[in-house]
Amino acid sequence: MHVDLTSTSLDDQQQTVRRALELGGRHIDVGQLPEELHVVLDDPEGNEFCVLPGR
Repeated sequence: MHVDLTSTSLDDQQQTVRRALELGGRHIDVGQLPEELHVVLDDPEGNEFCVLPGR
């Protein structure tokens, strides 16, 4: 299963990413391009998830 977390704004997305990293998440590269606005992370158990930007 792949989870996508949504955000209400860019600031909200950054706060969610920051909190996920504080809880043991880490950035991973799955081939996303620099112009893509989602952030790909995995949790301490290696489960991948994305934090989507606000719309």
